[in-house]
Amino acid sequence: MKILVDENIPNITVHELRAMRHDVLDIRGTERQGMFDDELWPFAQAERRMLVTTDKGFCERRDEQHFGVLVVRLRQPNEQRIHARIMGAFRQFGESDWPGLLVVMRDTVQSVHRA
Repeated sequence: MKILVDENIPNITVHELRAMRHDVLDIRGTERQGMFDDELWPFAQAERRMLVTTDKGFCERRDEQHFGVLVVRLRQPNEQRIHARIMGAFRQFGESDWPGLLVVMRDTVQSVHRA
């Protein structure tokens, strides 16, 4: 699966997703680092990539056509907790589930919306 991770996603998550054979694009350290959300969204869509982020602003895109959005929203985020919630979402939803799916992972609950 083609995935775009926002700058706030832990490196351990990027490595594990790649180990799972996903095509993960990490914009850190590239000319795209620091992109505004209104630039990142069309980039993800043009690349036909699912977006993984901690930015709740992308929830506003839930009714648009997209390749999947996973938003992690934790009260006290840290690398391990963000990583655990992302990997939990990837265990729960398969590659064919993600197009048009918005999943918001919180501390103990999640919400799911299909475009």
